[in-house]
Amino acid sequence: MNTGFFWDESCFWHGGGNYASMMPVAGLVQPMVNGGLPESPESKRRLKNLLDMTGLSKELAMQGAPRASREDLLRVHPAAFIDQFKAMSDAGGGEIGLRCPFGPGGFEIAAQSAGLAMGALEAVLNGELKNAYSLSRPPGHHCTRDEPMGFCLLANISIAIEAALAKGLAKRVAVLDWDVHHGNGTEAIFYDRADVLTISMHQENNFPVDKGAFEDRGEGAGEGFNVNVSLPGGAGHASYLEAMDQIALPQIRAFKPDVIIVACGYDAALIDPLARMMATVDTFRQMTRQVMALADEICDGRVVMVHEGGYSEVYVPFCGHAVLQEMSGSDIDAPDPMAALYEKRQPGEAHQRFVSGEIAKMRDALDL
Repeated sequence: MNTGFFWDESCFWHGGGNYASMMPVAGLVQPMVNGGLPESPESKRRLKNLLDMTGLSKELAMQGAPRASREDLLRVHPAAFIDQFKAMSDAGGGEIGLRCPFGPGGFEIAAQSAGLAMGALEAVLNGELKNAYSLSRPPGHHCTRDEPMGFCLLANISIAIEAALAKGLAKRVAVLDWDVHHGNGTEAIFYDRADVLTISMHQENNFPVDKGAFEDRGEGAGEGFNVNVSLPGGAGHASYLEAMDQIALPQIRAFKPDVIIVACGYDAALIDPLARMMATVDTFRQMTRQVMALADEICDGRVVMVHEGGYSEVYVPFCGHAVLQEMSGSDIDAPDPMAALYEKRQPGEAHQRFVSGEIAKMRDALDL
């Protein structure tokens, strides 16, 4: 078993409160069923369930990992923030940042989520596994050093990277974020660093609306080591693969990292309630295939996927299953139940030409 799957039951027990599907509950807007919080456990739980139903989980190294310790958290987050989060958690929960609600025990669950990312990265860098997937929840890529937001309570990937660097397990790390929302937290944490390359492919002006501009390239020692690939709404399957091929993969190849970490959100999928990007199960399958081929070329196949967003409890499991099938080289498939319909709904030629032109402008500006 060369592919690890890191998970913990407690991550499904994180609760967030009534957000009415990101809509205000007032006036003529009624409260939604079960609170309506998009970041529910079901899309993640059902991914694990699907792996068990198809039998793919039997071909993976299923395991857990310890919670991130206070020392681990302090490499990224200031003590004042950690203490505030812990105190609120012990008092029953609350909201600690923009769209960051949590319930009792939220601090410990978030530390567990970060610990899974740490465990997956360390196992790959130690050579125990060729690649690994961390089913982290709550997610982490929006959380800056001292400002949680967008359901992200701790910076999972950043915590894992700093732990690996501190232990001397890696010197250079590339983070490719294909979650549909801008990876502003990861960007901010490493914005002035040359040892971590951060690339975010996201829907323009989605969340956060004031982040993710192509012109934001890093500063100081980190200048040139941050890349934002901002795609227009409705970009579709072909555009994602083109952006990977023309921008993301050449940047990673030139950087020559010791490991590639993917902030693996599935909210670019056509059915997702929080985005409009038209990706499919096959999009995530092929992007995974592209990343693995590059990793085989430059870093002995070392790839770590850390679960981020994705809010369709029906469709996310199939996207995740395809990613894990590719990572493990398994013959066990979970066919996309909506493949025929979604193929018909892909953008037309005129839209594709427009997006290709935007990708070409970014590629040329980067001298790729």
